[in-house]
Amino acid sequence: MAEPDGTEQEAEGAVRGVTGTRGEGSTGPCGEVADAWAELVATARRTVADGLVVGTSGNVSVRVGDTVLVTPSGVPYDRLTPADVTGVDLEGRQVLGTLVPTSELPLHLAVHRTTDARAVVHTHAVHATAVSTLVDELPAIHYMTAALGGPVRVAAYAAYGTPELAGNTLRALDGRTGCLMRNHGTLTHGATLDQAYDRTAQLEWMCRVWLTASSVPGLTPALLGREQLAEAGERLRGYGQRG
Repeated sequence: MAEPDGTEQEAEGAVRGVTGTRGEGSTGPCGEVADAWAELVATARRTVADGLVVGTSGNVSVRVGDTVLVTPSGVPYDRLTPADVTGVDLEGRQVLGTLVPTSELPLHLAVHRTTDARAVVHTHAVHATAVSTLVDELPAIHYMTAALGGPVRVAAYAAYGTPELAGNTLRALDGRTGCLMRNHGTLTHGATLDQAYDRTAQLEWMCRVWLTASSVPGLTPALLGREQLAEAGERLRGYGQRG
């Protein structure tokens, strides 16, 4: 009997580094992949509910083993089901699903390949996008700047979905867990989708605070210095519950 070729093996759910994939004809993934996909969809829907994106703009990814699950291109998040699971390997080859992955796939893969990120959230948040058109770095208006690794840089503009944009974003992310993208939006990453999303929400909030404070005529916002941010960073490392 002939050995199955690569396509047949893939159809059987032989996705390297992933547990819980099913073969062709199944209604969706199971196990670890199913849980990750459900969390990804919930996070994507949250970006819409919280006003960080409009329609199908923005995108979300999460890594499971050697597979990166991503939101598909142009599909409203409230219509996504378990059967719509979309996944690629770290080279961008599709290994799960039939829907076309997000157009920002090069951006997500660049982050997953070069950082320790397990989750990435990209949005077109209003205040953050506005700030990206005004400065090269978000002024340190609040101590939560430290939670992103320091003052948040603005990545140089490039067309969406291009390797150039991915490269510009990686440079802005150096030593950071989030950045702004010129005339575009935000990108944050984290160890979990919850962490990546929280960093996105904090970044948008800080941009709103800076825009609000800067709009007062005749006054200039007070900013935090390097030592103050370092102190905040130390304190934030001990924040929250210890499990």
